[in-house]
Amino acid sequence: MMNFVVKTLANAGALAVAIWLLDDITLTGDNTGRKALTLVLVALVFGVVNILVKPLVKLLTLPLFVLTLGLFTLVVNALMLLLTSWLADQLDLSFHVEGFWTAVLGGLIISLVSWALNVVLPDGRD
Repeated sequence: MMNFVVKTLANAGALAVAIWLLDDITLTGDNTGRKALTLVLVALVFGVVNILVKPLVKLLTLPLFVLTLGLFTLVVNALMLLLTSWLADQLDLSFHVEGFWTAVLGGLIISLVSWALNVVLPDGRD
């Protein structure tokens, strides 16, 4: 359970950095508390998408991963971020990613920041 909380917080932090760096990834809210809650909820949605959908997409596109020597991961990460944006809209969360190339850059930022945060944060297996 602690591992899940740590990973969700790492995702929230990585999403926050992407929102801060890219103008076309937006998170709106009435106040800071509402934005923080929305960010955590979007991080949960992003985590669920990465747990349930991403492995299936990777399996179905395995030849493209091999052919591009893993660079297709950027496209898959972008698609997962766009799917998260769509699901957030369906759940009435004020998070939006505008365009595929923004999603590619956002996915790259989120991957790097999430990796760095997971290195620093405890993994909950103590």
